[in-house]
Amino acid sequence: MIDHVRPAQLSAWFASAPEGSQPLVLDVREPWELQTASVRADGFELLAIPMGELSGRLAELDPTRSVACLCHHGARSLRVAAFLEHHGFERLANISGGIDAWSHENDPTVPRY
Repeated sequence: MIDHVRPAQLSAWFASAPEGSQPLVLDVREPWELQTASVRADGFELLAIPMGELSGRLAELDPTRSVACLCHHGARSLRVAAFLEHHGFERLANISGGIDAWSHENDPTVPRY
């Protein structure tokens, strides 16, 4: 099942993760988007893999780990979360509203584009 989590709720979603595993924010945006606006890892690991490269880099991800997917507004990240669920990942979230909502809810220093 894919949870839909607003950026302001993400730390609470991570807190419910199994003991001893560091959660992951998987940023699936393109490199130019990362240069424009990025989040700072705070209590989670941050990994950027563009959506188009994910199938070839799937082995870099641990299916037992909590993974929250991030994109610009939430559409690409939802598709990636569904892809991961299809490949056996169990604890998944789509960050609803994407980095645009992140700027509003978590960190106004993150540029909007």
